[in-house]
This record gives sequence, C-alpha cells and structure tokens, in this order.
Amino acid sequence: MNDFPAFAFSTVSHIISELGAAGRLGEHIAQRFPHARRALLVTDPGFLRTGLVDAPAASLRAAGLAVAVYSNVVADPPEQIVLDAVEAARAHGTDIVIGLGGGSSMDVAKLIAVLAGSDQPIGAIYGIGNVKGSRMPLVQIPTTAGTGSEVTNIAIVTTGATTKMGVVAPQLYADMALLDAELTLGLPPLVTAATGIDAMVHAIEAYTSRHKKNPLSDILARKALGLLSSSLIPACENGGNLAARQAMLLGAMLAGQAFSNAPVAAVHALAYPIGGIFHVAHGLSNSLVLPHVLRFNAPEAAGLYAELAEIVVPDASGSIEARAEALVVAMQQTAIITGIERTLQQVGIKESDLDRLADEAMLQTRLLGNNPRVVTRDDARAIYAAAL
Repeated sequence: MNDFPAFAFSTVSHIISELGAAGRLGEHIAQRFPHARRALLVTDPGFLRTGLVDAPAASLRAAGLAVAVYSNVVADPPEQIVLDAVEAARAHGTDIVIGLGGGSSMDVAKLIAVLAGSDQPIGAIYGIGNVKGSRMPLVQIPTTAGTGSEVTNIAIVTTGATTKMGVVAPQLYADMALLDAELTLGLPPLVTAATGIDAMVHAIEAYTSRHKKNPLSDILARKALGLLSSSLIPACENGGNLAARQAMLLGAMLAGQAFSNAPVAAVHALAYPIGGIFHVAHGLSNSLVLPHVLRFNAPEAAGLYAELAEIVVPDASGSIEARAEALVVAMQQTAIITGIERTLQQVGIKESDLDRLADEAMLQTRLLGNNPRVVTRDDARAIYAAAL
C-alpha cells in the first residue's frame, strides 16, 4: 500500500500576515508590482461605509498609483455585478486588481482580473479549467476570517434566482494575499462566529476529502483548526482582541490553502441550497448542517474525526467513535456559546421545504464526490430533517 499517493499542490506565492499592513499597501504593491499604475479596489457598500478603505487607498495614491473604487459587490454576487465591475475596470484602464472584503468581493476581484483584459465571455469560463490565457496582477485582502478566498482558485457566481456556478482555474490564484486583522475589527460577533465556523468546516472537510487529501493539505488543515478553535470564542467575546483576530485570519487562510487542494464535500453541498433558496449567509448555512453531516459521515470517517478531536478537544478520550463524537459536540458547543442560529427552523425553513433542499443538494455532484461517505437523496433529506 502506497501511503503517499501522487498529489499536486498550488497556492498564492506571496503572503503577508502583519497588523497594519493594509495601511502600507502602496509600499507592498510598489515592491512587488513596480509597473502597476492604475489600481481598482473591489469592495462592498458596507465595508466602504466603515471608512477602512481610506487608508489602503491613500497608501496606493502615495505610491503613485491612480485608484478607482468599485463598491457595488453584494453577497452571492450575480453575473450582472461581475459584468459591471469588469466594465468599471476597463473604463479606469486598470492594470492591477485588489480585492478588499469578504469572499464575494474577492471572488469578483478574481473574475475582473481574468475577464477585463480578455475577450472570453463570462459564460465560457464556468466550470473547471476553462479560463484561457493570463490575467491582470491580483492582490487579495480579506476583511472576514472565513472564506479563505484570498488563497483559493475558485469564484462563485449567482446565475439565476437560486442557481450558482463556479469558476475553478489556476489563474484565479492571486499574486499576493495580505492579512491584516485591523480590517476585521468592525465585524459583529455573530458574523465573526459564522465566518469562523465556515473556516473550520474548510479545515475539517479538507482533512477528510475522499480524492485529493494529501500530506500538505493535512498539515495546513490541522494548524488551521488549532488556530480557529482556540481563537474563535475570544474574538467573538471581545471584538477588539487583535491577537485573536489575526489568529483567525491566519487560520482561515491556512484552511483556504487546504481546501483549495483537497476540496470540500457534503457540508458545503447541503449548505449551498440553504444559501441559494433562503438567502442565509454562507458560513451560517454550513454551521447549520455541520454536526448532522459529521454524524452521517462518522461510519467512514471516525478515525480522521478522532484525529481532529485531539486538536479541538484535547481531553477527549475513549474509543475512536467517542472521540469523533466529541468533535461534533465541540462544534455544536461553539455555535451555542457564540449564539448563532442552530436549527433550520430558526432561519425560516419548514418541513415542507426539505424535499426541495434535498433535490438541490443532489445537484452539487462536484462536492458530493469528495465526501468520505456516499450521500443519496434520502440521506440528504434525512440530514436536513435532523437539522430542522
């Protein structure tokens, strides 16, 4: 038996983790991209209102760059927002794109970088490996510790009332990711909790991914889970705790590196319809189904869950199954302590919605194929029923 099957691992080549780094963005850009002249900052209206865009923008201007801000990004960005952003980039003569926000802003930044200088229509790049040619220089600066989008090669676009499409391509890996917890200080506790649990799900699912689990992603997933599980509650209880906030950002990024190479599975597959149909935030959607998917997977994945339990609940003892269950309980406790919703009913989902959710979840074949245990439609419905 070969313990080390062949694998490939890709990630962002330049990463900066430093408090206050966003205020010195111009210096970092000038060092790394000396030919950049016209920057487009991509963010959302809520983050723009915080005033935290001002310092990075001023720093870019001080370094001699012309700066435009595109701030119309919304959660689960629809195709039209992406197309508008691409037009804004072209109108500005953009030669470097900077995502500054949560996963949605960073996803839009990725798509601008590949589309603004290309004649490929957006419809041609959906799927895996369909982006042609190169892209503009791309820098990603997360303002939430959750998606890990700053180091993934995936962007999600809402293409219909409830349907989403993914773009997965090596060109979507940024040139630089910059982690600065000062940008996350304004995050409310419930958002901190939901995004943090999302990052923990990335680590757990990467560690148990059926096809592409590998030694590098395992190391990253374990370190991510350690940072996130020890920092999440301190960051929720005291939003000004910069050490906890920086640890959260680092953990979310490491989890992003892990799942970008060892992809996520049934938790995300079942979460997507909750977000798409009921407009529940992505992190919360994951958290709502997480314990129930973990229990469903336990017959196949208990050994791996027990290994992760050593990190999250180091005093857990007993059989492999008991330690795996301790991991599940610890994740439920995190939701209880942080006060986020814990049942589907709390977000407006009824028994009569479960069949539709199950049908939609079964369309997520790309994700379900990574799950350690095969999920049938009946299984999916039963998991939703348990979460109700």
